[in-house]
Amino acid sequence: MDSSISQSRPRAIATWLFVVASMVVLMVSVGGITRLTESGLSITQWKPITGAIPPLTQADWQAQFDLYKATGEYRNVSGPAGMDLEAFKFIFFWEWFHRLLGRLIGMAFALPLAWFWIRKAIPQGYKPRLLALLALGGLQGVFGWFMVRSGLAGTMTDVSHFWLSIHLLTALITLAGLIWTALDLRQLAAGNVVPARWTKMASGVGAILFIQLLLGAWVAGLNAGLASDTWPLMQGRLVPEFNDGKGLFHATTHDPFLIHFLHRWWAWVAVAALVVMARKVKPIERKASVAIHSAFGTQILLGIATVMTGVALWVAVAHQVVGALLVASFAWGAHALGRRA
Repeated sequence: MDSSISQSRPRAIATWLFVVASMVVLMVSVGGITRLTESGLSITQWKPITGAIPPLTQADWQAQFDLYKATGEYRNVSGPAGMDLEAFKFIFFWEWFHRLLGRLIGMAFALPLAWFWIRKAIPQGYKPRLLALLALGGLQGVFGWFMVRSGLAGTMTDVSHFWLSIHLLTALITLAGLIWTALDLRQLAAGNVVPARWTKMASGVGAILFIQLLLGAWVAGLNAGLASDTWPLMQGRLVPEFNDGKGLFHATTHDPFLIHFLHRWWAWVAVAALVVMARKVKPIERKASVAIHSAFGTQILLGIATVMTGVALWVAVAHQVVGALLVASFAWGAHALGRRA
């Protein structure tokens, strides 16, 4: 093994990245709870440092509640529904906890990165990749604020589903990057100095999966999961009626019924692509193949259950978490294919 590699700490860095990846999955789950409990607009200001401290006095709580009362969500939804201060504290907690986790993940990445860097423990060629992952984490926080801000404008009662999809997909891309880099480092620790390559199959399957994840984010942002509580039919039909009167493109990006329909049936395109990929992966990394099959199988069942339970909170959250695990297993499988290449 090259002397520069023997002096580095690839296995330790890989373990650290897997821990951070686990924290990102937790972040996705809390983000799902935040969205499903309509908690995302409860904190109307972005204070990266002082915002880590929650309200400590009754006067502080009342001040935060007064800020929330100025939002379109409160004026048109929460207020008429009779929200009081105690109910506000519940939704405030989830948004605060979501932001706190983001800060903790940032520290869990930045501080060890600095330590490994100072100790010269980072293998040659990996510093740019780790800095890129750090930048993605920072962008995630910025996109999260843009998402919240989009819901504070005028009479808006929800955040923009476009910003929500950018926020979620950035988290999932970061998760995939963490898994891929950790696997490369683990291979390096085992003596394989050539990083895995990105293959054509990974591009094809990844593109199909990306579309499904994008549609899922739009379903969440538009509350489109409530468009139907039956499966496989919607409104008693295989193909429901949908027409928002503004053309096909607008309907595809804004009509909850059409987006729900596309999300539930594009899932099978994603399943077919993942099955093909998993079969290719099996001779190389059987555990990765099993992980891919398990993730998409569970995800399909949870998706159906989410619809049929009328988007029950914990079923819907589980659906989102397994979606993150599916991304992680896809990255694992794509890495295995890249090792062979």
